[in-house]
Amino acid sequence: MTDDTLSTSSAREAASVDEQPIDPASPEEFGLVQAFWGDGKGKTTAAMGMGFRAAGHGYRVHMLQFMKGGAGSVEDVRGEYNAIEAFPRFSYENSGHYGWHGFHDGSDDDEHAARAEGGVARLRDLLADPQIDGERVHMLIVDEILYAANRGLVDPETVVDLIGSKPDDLELVLTGGHDRPDYAADCADLVTEVRKETHPIDDGQGARKGTEY
Repeated sequence: MTDDTLSTSSAREAASVDEQPIDPASPEEFGLVQAFWGDGKGKTTAAMGMGFRAAGHGYRVHMLQFMKGGAGSVEDVRGEYNAIEAFPRFSYENSGHYGWHGFHDGSDDDEHAARAEGGVARLRDLLADPQIDGERVHMLIVDEILYAANRGLVDPETVVDLIGSKPDDLELVLTGGHDRPDYAADCADLVTEVRKETHPIDDGQGARKGTEY
């Protein structure tokens, strides 16, 4: 088989995948609690990647972001928002305040606290009635809630209570924080530490558009 034949075959396979509609579906085995934490890059990326996979199967995915920090404005996270909006059955909302809490980056810490409190209220509502636009949510990604708890913006016991209140068939995914969230780890079914081994930021490399934001 020649390289040209391989290329044609690959293109044909790709085209056939593109032509397959994503029909609404319901998962048979959802209902676990997952937690992604650690000092390495990739916690939100991993959660979103899983969300895209679930949505690709026709399941309804929603992401509630707490403090999407490291970003000075919504434009700094526009890439991931645009990707979600372009994908069927995946949606998001942001209850966070841009910038990092406590980092003296010009963002207001009181505003961080107020937004986090609002995020908890919104999460409580979503867990009580996991629907978006009348559709049942199958996977709920709560981005940076563990970081908010690490920073004292959310009471860790509140996180535990919220986990305990989730519907049995809802897959709940929590991300954020460099410190091990013992409170969440004790009641999560899957805990992943994303550990940094080498990162160019330590050598002065700034965050890059399209990779870090």
